[in-house]
Amino acid sequence: MKTGRPSKHPRTDFGQRLHAAREAAGLSQAQVADMVGVHQTSYAAWERHPVALRPEQLKTLAESCSVTIEHLLGSDETPKRGNGPAGKLRQVFERASKLPRDQQKHVVRVIEDTLTAYDVRKAG
Repeated sequence: MKTGRPSKHPRTDFGQRLHAAREAAGLSQAQVADMVGVHQTSYAAWERHPVALRPEQLKTLAESCSVTIEHLLGSDETPKRGNGPAGKLRQVFERASKLPRDQQKHVVRVIEDTLTAYDVRKAG
């Protein structure tokens, strides 16, 4: 998701891993910044400049991008990526999974009805 003007500063190793994880998760800088509780410009600096993050910020970054803290720090090379959806859809499903079971059934019913209607339109 290339937007904005190119930076004059190359990414640090940490910044490269953070950028790649964010992109793979289908998230914008603003979305991740909001999850971590910082301004987008502060987050953008994290992708470009050496930074010292608080442990809770690092934990939230890793969770937001569906990778391990070790991956962001370069201690492993395998991002933790499930088989589930990415980006906005993943966020919606995570929120829905925290609902009471009877409410989850309503969400599932709406999604199944929508997919069935889509399949019918596509076949017809």
